Parts: sequence; C-alpha cells; structure tokens
Amino acid sequence: MDSSDALIARFLALHPKTIDLSLGRIQRLLGELGHPERRLPPTIHVAGTNGKGSTIAFMRAILESAGLAVHVYTSPHLVRFHERIRLGRIGRGEYVSEDRLVEALRRCEKVNAGQPITVFEITTAAAILLFSEEPADVLLLEVGLGGRFDATNVIDHPAAAVVTSIGHDHAEYLGTTLEAIAKEKAGIFKRGCPAVIAPQDYLSADETLRKEAERIGASPLFVGQQDFSIHEESGRLVYQDEKGLLDLPRPRLVGRHQFINAGTAIAALRAAGFEKFETSAFEAGITRAEWPGRLQRLSRGRLPEISPEGCEIWLDGGHNADGGRVLAAAMADQSERSDAPLVVIAGMLGTKDSEAFFKNFLGLAREVIAVPISGQIAARPAEEVAAIAASVGLTTSTQPSVESALASLHDYVWEHPPRVLICGSLYLAGEVLAANGTLPQ
Repeated sequence: MDSSDALIARFLALHPKTIDLSLGRIQRLLGELGHPERRLPPTIHVAGTNGKGSTIAFMRAILESAGLAVHVYTSPHLVRFHERIRLGRIGRGEYVSEDRLVEALRRCEKVNAGQPITVFEITTAAAILLFSEEPADVLLLEVGLGGRFDATNVIDHPAAAVVTSIGHDHAEYLGTTLEAIAKEKAGIFKRGCPAVIAPQDYLSADETLRKEAERIGASPLFVGQQDFSIHEESGRLVYQDEKGLLDLPRPRLVGRHQFINAGTAIAALRAAGFEKFETSAFEAGITRAEWPGRLQRLSRGRLPEISPEGCEIWLDGGHNADGGRVLAAAMADQSERSDAPLVVIAGMLGTKDSEAFFKNFLGLAREVIAVPISGQIAARPAEEVAAIAASVGLTTSTQPSVESALASLHDYVWEHPPRVLICGSLYLAGEVLAANGTLPQ
C-alpha cells in the first residue's frame, strides 16, 4: 500500500507548476467527490501575511477550552504533512492518522483520474473530504497563499472570514504593492457573512481591506481598533467590543504581536457566533495556545544539550520583513527582562527579501551565523546569507549546520550565556524540530 508521502510525490506529476492560483480545478474535483465542502461544520476562514497560524492556534485553544471539537487546516507543515490536518475531538484534537490520510488521498486520486491539479489543491480536497466525514463543532481553515484564488476559497458561507496582518510577501503571485496584496487576501470575504479585519500596520492595507469588504457586501464588518480594541495593560490583554470587556492574562505565545493575534482570535469567535463562552474559556485558551516553530523556546532535546550551559534557544519560521521586525522586537523585550548577548542563526530561501529581514537586527544581534537549509533547491547558500547580513552592517560567519553553529558557541567567552534565535525559514524550523527530537504534537 502506498504511503502518504508516496502519493503526494506522485501528485507532483499532475501539474507542471507547484503553485498555479485558480479555483477551477479544485471545484471540479470537489464536485466529482459529491461536494464535501457543502457538508462542513461552521467554518472560520483565515487569510493574511503574518499571524494566521497564531490566530488559529488561539481560536482552537479557546474553543477546546469551551468543550468543543475543532477541525483545523493549516499549511505548510514543519516536519510531517499530517500536521496540516487536525481532526477535532472534545478537549483536544489530533493530527490525522496515516491510514485515514492515505485513504482520503487515494479517493481523491481515483476520482481525479490523472487530470491536471496542483499538489496543494488535491491535498486540500482530501482534507475537506476528511472534515466533512468526521463530526466537529467548528472548522478553522487557513488560506495557503493569497485568498481570492486559493484552493481553500471554496466555502460559500463561512461563519466568519478573517484577515490578519498584511505585509510584503509572495510578490510574484500577489503583487508588489500592499493594496494589491490586501485585495487578494480580501477575496475570502463573502456577501452577507461576517468579516473581521485585524489591526493593521499599514494604513493602505487597512483601507483596501475595508473597501473590499464593503464592495463584496460582507456583513457585519468588524475592524480592529474601531469595532473591537486590543491593548496591553500591566502585562495583561484587555479586549473590548460592543459585547463587553475581557481582562485576560498575557498570551502564552511570546511577542507583543501575539496580543494582537489573540485579540483578533477573540473578535473572530464573537463574530462567528461563539460569544457566549465563560470568561474562563478565553483565559484558558490564550494561556494554553501552542504554535510550534513560532518563537518557540527549545528548553529540552538534543540541541540544548550541545549548546553552552545556560544558553537560551528560540526558534521561529518568520522570513519576511515584517516577520523580522516582530522577531527583533520580541528579542529586545527578552533582553529587557534578562540581559544576554543575542546570536542569530539563520537560513533563508532565495525568494525572500533577506536584506529587509536582517535590517531589523542591526544594533541588537551580536552575530549572525548563516547556515544552509538541507533539501531545499531554492535555499540561499550560507555564504550568500552571510554576505547579505554583512551588507546591512551585521557581524557574520557561516557554519554547515544548526548543530555545528550551536556547538561553535563554546569557542566564545560570554559575559552571560547567549540567547540564540534560529530563524529565517519554516523549512529550517522543521529541520530544527526534527534534529532536536521535539516534533509538533
């Protein structure tokens, strides 16, 4: 019997492009499967450049704390494809099993009958098939790329459509301006369905999202810092909308940006009709939320064991300019709490704006150690990553792997044990979690 990896590898031959944004192929396949997209639980659809996964993690944790079963679809995965499909169970869902995944993939392959379709489209159809056949109270559905022509955009009447922070990324598919990117993301809004716009960093993105929501006829519209407010007060999250105020603990996920993501998650749940939860469900949810590879502290496993004693290791898959900005801010916050020299270990793809990413760490990072990303054709060589970091004024070196980079820290004399941030790519984050022996759960 084929494994899921073998099936997915076989799907690569079905379309000459890895990414070809269009809805026609998946709509055809779903129709031939009997329209499973019409038999899903209430669905909250989430698009955005940054913060999608964290916002979904907060929503899932809140919903599960309230005793609901929650299906979740996210991408990309870090280590195993199964991470993309979480099937809901009361209390806590679980990643799809190999047997269930293989069965769904084989059904889609048989019905597709060799017709052109991308890997993301056919695997998204398999996920929708699984979600339609397994009972749950809610489906949290993350957009893969963009929104308007993304394969997930087959939900006619979402319980809510959410757009998180907009920034520059995937210009080759979504456009080079924030307005063009925001317009693509706003393509998940639907007439007569609630739309939630997270607080935005850029006014042009905010204005475009509002105009598109109004043009499409999304209703009601909930705009961050207008229809709902989020702010930090004495280390706590204060959320307020017309339904009232919630004074909640600090979110478990690290970084100032996670206050915005947690607040957006609350707004999305209320917009979707899940506003009657006890405050304790919101409290438990934002303090239990987990999202691997996003400012994740590695305090156990193989990598801490080979690092200098007392060394802090943080892992994040952020890779664009805005991702670098929030990472640098989070590391600066950590420095205020406890002084430690910051070392950045970075591997990046050639498709990303590495210069804009590294500029955020000027004056903050003691050194950038560039490493390759194994098995990725699009990865920049470590020497190229180091040269880009050096071009913005950072001290750099190279190492052949993350393990050797961490081991090399023993060669330095530190006034305090170093704080290490491993970052630059979700592919690298997955590689690190596998090497550390701490796979996503």
